[in-house]
Amino acid sequence: MNIAVYCSSSNHIAENYKQSAYRLGEWIAESGNVLVFGGATGGLMTAVSEGVANGKGQIVGVIPQAVIKMNRQSPLCSELIIAESMSERKAKMKEIADIFVVLPGSYGTLDEMFDVTASAIVGEHKKPLIVVNENGFYDDLLMLIARMRLEKFIPVENYKPVVVDNIEGCIASLKSHC
Repeated sequence: MNIAVYCSSSNHIAENYKQSAYRLGEWIAESGNVLVFGGATGGLMTAVSEGVANGKGQIVGVIPQAVIKMNRQSPLCSELIIAESMSERKAKMKEIADIFVVLPGSYGTLDEMFDVTASAIVGEHKKPLIVVNENGFYDDLLMLIARMRLEKFIPVENYKPVVVDNIEGCIASLKSHC
């Protein structure tokens, strides 16, 4: 199974997030699945890819030219797909992934999560999305989504991400899809 992981590339985040990302990477390798990620270095992107690499797993990186020009290309990829833009990277990752995992992150991570969700709502795919709400990281976002439901901005939910509290919950959810 190709597991796309969206996450932070910041090196300035708490160590516990990196440990969780690394653990997810270990599980991806142990279970014989394939990591699909943004192909860059830094933060949780490095942690999850190191977990897979140390377990001798397969890693597909999808990296835009702009990130290559920043000298942020991961050396750990078994396969590297070069995209012209961030939009092309998102499209390619959606195409090759069987399931999506969202770890804590910032603008890019949210963009990827919303893109997967919005494209599923309009029927472009039916691939599951797991959001890891570690340490309540996404609590405020989940409250906003609840308000959007309450005020009918989300009238019909034909696609709903699975929200878990930690990486072990994520792994349990992934196992149910293998």
